[in-house]
Amino acid sequence: MSRHLPFTLTVPPDAADHALGPPHAPVTIVEYGDFQCPNCKQAAPSVRLLLNRHENQVRFVYRHFPLEEVHPHAEVAAEAAECAGAQGRFWEMHDLLFDNQSHLEPAHLRLYAGRLQLDRARFDAELSDQVYLQRIREHQQSGRESGVRSTPGFYINGQIQDVSFGIHLLFDGVRSALRA
Repeated sequence: MSRHLPFTLTVPPDAADHALGPPHAPVTIVEYGDFQCPNCKQAAPSVRLLLNRHENQVRFVYRHFPLEEVHPHAEVAAEAAECAGAQGRFWEMHDLLFDNQSHLEPAHLRLYAGRLQLDRARFDAELSDQVYLQRIREHQQSGRESGVRSTPGFYINGQIQDVSFGIHLLFDGVRSALRA
């Protein structure tokens, strides 16, 4: 087993990750997020703005890090996003979950699946059977190994980017990485 510096991404992005932006962009941002986390909700529009500003230069990867102790619906919301992702609608569900953050109970999630015109029988079965729970647990484990303690947890080209003093630090980190 290789040793990683604290706060270095231990699992690099791969084809299984949900990503926006070109695969060979010079900058890759990985976020460990929680759909019930208010700070993650606040960060989401900023991430979209950053991607628009640096089109073709930045790739964004989203990984799940539900903080179940404080956000009781975060895990099932992550599962719903994965169910939608299996039908090619991860990012649409991602946005719906943040837009409706105070309504993440299973009944609401099923309504969102209907809004996205997903195969409801498949969505319901996968959500009920927790088909994607293992994937979420793997994201959590890789996050813990990478030093994530709270959400959102951002990494720029494999190095942690502290945004606790403002999301502008993510923009600053991307600008520095693009200059490097």
